[in-house]
Amino acid sequence: MSCSNKTENMKSDSINTKAIFLHHSTGKTIWRGGNTFIQKVKLKLGLPMAVERWFTKYNKQNSTNYIVEARAFPAKEPYGWNNYPFDYYTIWVENGHQDYYMEEPTLKILTKEYGVIILKHCFPVSKLKTDREKIDIASAERTIQNYRLQYEALYKEFQKYPDTKFLIWTPPALTERKSDEEWAQNMQEFYLWIRNEWDKPDDNVFLWDFRALETEGGLYLLDKYAESPSDSHPNTELAIKAYPLFCKKIVEVFNR
Repeated sequence: MSCSNKTENMKSDSINTKAIFLHHSTGKTIWRGGNTFIQKVKLKLGLPMAVERWFTKYNKQNSTNYIVEARAFPAKEPYGWNNYPFDYYTIWVENGHQDYYMEEPTLKILTKEYGVIILKHCFPVSKLKTDREKIDIASAERTIQNYRLQYEALYKEFQKYPDTKFLIWTPPALTERKSDEEWAQNMQEFYLWIRNEWDKPDDNVFLWDFRALETEGGLYLLDKYAESPSDSHPNTELAIKAYPLFCKKIVEVFNR
């Protein structure tokens, strides 16, 4: 093997053991393992969070070198604090020919640095309407019809990077008090479509069913797992339950 080929293989192996978790506040709660004061202080001090500590222990026990990084995506400025299907579509598909869009990296950049890309939405994604008259893939309106078009386009974009694995959280739910029955039923329909039709076997796209954890099969984030009935952020109880399962799913994807 030539020196250049050896270097390329080492670089490839390094990428294949690195993952990036793109998230906002819901993801941050799971990443740090809860919302306690101590965890918030550790986060501010830059100390390892629950997911990082889990992988440190796993690597030591299994002689692996998996690295999982976290990043707020998109950032508040200049793009704006929105991470719904429309936003991933806008950054990664509509502008996927660029390296960056409004300072956010497209897949052209991320796939060169990470072997696994993990993405999620914030819980307002479940404020889901239906509109069969105004269907537009380039619309920020949260309708089932638009979501499906945007997800189908994202899937096609993911297939342009067959050596990269994509791990998608199923959409987070709202508490019953903060939801509307129509929204909840619409999201349940979309969620089942993701699981049963959009997610296909033997490809580079994987699901982590966060929604099933927080709803336990229902339509809403259970109050026992919410910061409060009026706050749809996951609480510490859910974070402690969820983060080890999330880590195990990442390992599973690494190994596929």
